[in-house]
Amino acid sequence: MDRPQYYRFHQGQKRLPFADSEYETRLKILRQTMHETGVDACVLTSMHNVSYYSGFLYCSFGRPYAQVVTKTDTVTFSAGIDAAQPWRRCYGDNITYTDWQRHNYWRAILSVTGTGKTIGFEGDHISISQMQLLDSFLAPKEKIDIAPATMNQRMHKSLAELALIRAGAATADVGGYAIRDQIKCGAREIDIAMAGRDAMELEIAKRYPDAEYRDSWVWFQSGINTDGAHNPVTARALESGDILSLNTFPMISGYYTALERTLFVDKVDADSLAIWQANVDAHEYGMSLLKPGMSCAEATQKINTFFEDRDLLQYRTFGYGHSFGVLSHYYGREAGLELREDIDTILQPGMVISMEPMLTIPDGQPGAGGYREHDILIITEDGNENITGFPYGPAHNIIG
Repeated sequence: MDRPQYYRFHQGQKRLPFADSEYETRLKILRQTMHETGVDACVLTSMHNVSYYSGFLYCSFGRPYAQVVTKTDTVTFSAGIDAAQPWRRCYGDNITYTDWQRHNYWRAILSVTGTGKTIGFEGDHISISQMQLLDSFLAPKEKIDIAPATMNQRMHKSLAELALIRAGAATADVGGYAIRDQIKCGAREIDIAMAGRDAMELEIAKRYPDAEYRDSWVWFQSGINTDGAHNPVTARALESGDILSLNTFPMISGYYTALERTLFVDKVDADSLAIWQANVDAHEYGMSLLKPGMSCAEATQKINTFFEDRDLLQYRTFGYGHSFGVLSHYYGREAGLELREDIDTILQPGMVISMEPMLTIPDGQPGAGGYREHDILIITEDGNENITGFPYGPAHNIIG
């Protein structure tokens, strides 16, 4: 039997998160960048860009995936183990490579790019070994890092993206309310977290019956477990007076959103209440800063000053917010849009960014624990739109 190095396996109907016109617009902008930089073909390899430009969210299991964009074509490349699913979930063509000969992945890509071309690549994703194979198989005339341009494009959301992100934020709220309903002394973190996750997955299935359902999850932390924002769920049982951190992360067709809230079980002591309220005040102040023309660095410095004036800045451990969009959590994010001292990006209408100040008071000190609020905001022409609905602060989140 003559087994192929690659082939096309197309069956079923295509079902994409957005209309074809959305992907055509994204590719048009990318092709304009290619024209301006002299790139003949982009070899996109990250989950972020393959999903953004084609709609296909791959699951690698150690296998490489890609999308090649030329002046006229867009083709995704997937492994035989996936059969026709990548074609059904991508805009454009799809080629399946076989794995009974090493590097058939690159032979398949070569069939579209040819040799001796100027190749765009993702410098923040492709590994050294894969770059060596790119050089060996494609023999590029020149290579240009296209990652910064694609990240900048992803930072500016279309109306279709904003609609999906709004639905995601509403789904995160659904998870939050399901979690709040389960909070009581003796309940375990894991059981509470599963209630929130299940509620979100059911909500996504109701809103998007043609979607694929994967990777929505909850971090729910109590007591000392709240000291880190991304601490995993445990089987710790809640106790009266515990500080809690509620974190819901629904994913809809590759788009993450999030809700994060500080809560207490039954009661809150005076020291904890003072720190909680200070963080809530910083949260509200920070949200008021997010408007067109404000730089990420300037907003960060202003919130730093707010905390410093209250002798709390030393308890801050990371930035105050980041972008939301394709895989903008857990898998990484558009690093050019973060509220940090070293990011000079100017906020513009159509960007989506969180405000999420966190203070961690060490165990043994008055008010010990991690305090965090998190809202998602769309930058508008004259300010911002807060698309998070779950309430925050002591007036709402002392449960019991």
